[in-house]
Parts: sequence; C-alpha cells; structure tokens
Amino acid sequence: MSDVKEYHQTRYAPPPGACDMLLIRHGRTMPARPGESFETIDGHGNPHLHPEGEEQALKVGERLKTQPISAIYVTTLTRTHQTAAPLAGHLGLEPIVEGDLREIFLGDWDAGLYRIKAAEKDPAYLKAIEEHEYGHIPGAETTEIFHARVRAGLLRIAAAHPDELVAVVVHGGVIGAAMSIASHSRPFAFRGAENGSISRLVIKDEVMSIRGYNDIGHLD
Repeated sequence: MSDVKEYHQTRYAPPPGACDMLLIRHGRTMPARPGESFETIDGHGNPHLHPEGEEQALKVGERLKTQPISAIYVTTLTRTHQTAAPLAGHLGLEPIVEGDLREIFLGDWDAGLYRIKAAEKDPAYLKAIEEHEYGHIPGAETTEIFHARVRAGLLRIAAAHPDELVAVVVHGGVIGAAMSIASHSRPFAFRGAENGSISRLVIKDEVMSIRGYNDIGHLD
C-alpha cells in the first residue's frame, strides 16, 4: 500500500461565526390590472399570492424542510408571510419580521402601476433601468437609500445568527440588491430572480459572500 500523501479537494464550509442565509423570493402574486390598485401597507403595494405562487410556496417548504434552519424571516408585506408559511409549518418556527427588507418603494408607481409602466416601456422606467437608478421613477426611493436599508437588514439578521442557517423570505428587488452589495457589481446586475427561487449568502461580520443565486430546481 502506498504511503504517498494525497490531498483532495475540500468542500466549502462557512467560516466560524458566519451566518448562512437562504434568500427566498416570494411566490408569484396576483396580476396588476389597469384602473385597479393593490391594497397597500405603509405605501407599499401588497398583492397576495396567485394560486401558482401558493404552489411555489409549498415546493419551497418541501425543498427546505429537512435543512437545519434555526430561524425564518419575512418582511412587512403579506406575500412573504404566505410564502414562508409552509416551511414554518414544517419546522415549527414563527417567522420574524425584518422591516428593512421590504421591497423597493416605487412612489407614484407603487400598488401595481409599476408593472404597467414597465410593460409600456415608459421613458422613466427605461431611464431607471439604463442608469440603475430607481429614483427616476416619480416619488420612488433612490437606489442608494434602498441598498443601504437592505444592507442594514441583512447585517442585523447575520449578527443575530452566528454559525446558523436561516431562511429569509424577501422580494426580487431585495435579492438583486443583496447580490449587488455582496459582489460589488452594478445595482441592477442581479435583477430577475424567479418567484420561489432560493439564493444564498454567507455573511461574516460585514463581509458577504455569494454561494448561490436563483436556484429553481425544486420548481420544475
């Protein structure tokens, strides 16, 4: 038998004291319709899950129910609570609200109008996308303000859960912001995470590492 030492590749493990964070985008929501507005919470549109989104929530719960998740976080908006509910039921956990991870405030275009303006290729929408700046939308948060509060929310959760795995059910804009912050990329570089997708950040102190983005294998 050979006595030559062998050095194999190693599997990644979060560094000691880090928080392993699963960012889950809420399920698909009800559609916007011309002349109608979603109900709002603190000015933010609050559409509930579409039946397809409810099915996505069930699949997220099935995917993650065996993981050693120690806490589940949601935002102030109902769609995150609905998406978290199946997983919370499996794990026997009560979701915790982290308000700073609510979706970008879209000002005059909140409550559903943003979707219509985007579909119509409104000039303000096109300028916002081109320049990575939400502030071009009338009354909306600026990208800088939005990213600052998302970063604060992520760091607050991470500080509360060293050496733990947590699930955080949030919004597409929030996932895009989190990935941009972690990668130091342009603000909209990670726009488009799918409903029901799972992304992963590892946060140690104030250092964020991306370990996964837009995993939708459980939705097939």
